[in-house]
Amino acid sequence: MNSIVPDSSTTAAIELLNKSLHRHKVGLADEHAAKLAEYCDLLWEWNAQLNLTRHTDFEQFVTRDLIDSLRLASHIPEEQSVLDVGAGGGVPGVVLAITRPDLNVSMAESVGKKAKALKDICRKLRLSVPVHAARAEDVLKKHHYDVLTLRAVAPLRKILFWFQRHTTAFGSILAIKGPRWVAERDEADKEGLLAGVDLDVIDEYPTPGHDNNSVILSIRYQRPVA
Repeated sequence: MNSIVPDSSTTAAIELLNKSLHRHKVGLADEHAAKLAEYCDLLWEWNAQLNLTRHTDFEQFVTRDLIDSLRLASHIPEEQSVLDVGAGGGVPGVVLAITRPDLNVSMAESVGKKAKALKDICRKLRLSVPVHAARAEDVLKKHHYDVLTLRAVAPLRKILFWFQRHTTAFGSILAIKGPRWVAERDEADKEGLLAGVDLDVIDEYPTPGHDNNSVILSIRYQRPVA
């Protein structure tokens, strides 16, 4: 596949990314910025065939995908094993693997075509990131992770329902949510899904161009569900 950035060299792509990083005061190591520019190029190539992302320029990538991913990364201790659930186009999974090489990142994507694209992207980026073409619940039957990450996957009631019987297979869940998270929490509570669950807002931050803040929720189960 050819690059979708018209008449743009790798250096030019990195410069475009760096301009957006500077504009929004996002600090990144040079090698990470270069790898992220390469990732965006590959992602947008695949996006011409599959619906992997709505963010198809560096400005959108920085203000939405990257800021979310970096805020999430700041709450994951060093050397942790991470499963990105419903990885889609690789946010935050691929971004975590690039910007936090100390982490042991894996991704779960149940849509076969998307999983194939993610495997190709990781191979071309030279990232050692396992991609499971399966539902996360099935992956957790065979593997244990310190942290599960979720972004734009499902409402809280579904997340809590999915993982309530796999609580011994992971330590905690970190979920990126928008302003509707309060309504989602109330819905989950009405269905009794918050019983035995510690749910906390561990971060709240603005995203450029949006009036409402995003939050990062930490979800920990107090005990396995019988």
